Amino acid sequence: MVTVTIPKKEYQRLLDRALRYQYVQSLLSEDIFIPPPTKRINSILKELQGTKRYSKAFLQSLERGLKRSSYFQQ
Repeated sequence: MVTVTIPKKEYQRLLDRALRYQYVQSLLSEDIFIPPPTKRINSILKELQGTKRYSKAFLQSLERGLKRSSYFQQ
């Protein structure tokens, strides 16, 4: 076994990269292309409004996009 000494900053940088890679890999291992659990536009918008994370302009834009989709229902 060989011992290698690296600076602490380099170790932190490598550890950070490894953890980010592991996170992305775990995301990609899940099935990200499954359809949403509901097809109702109003229930989707209501859920997103309830989180209070999205601006009104974004929600309006999303609503227009969902209405154009043939997958979702009014």
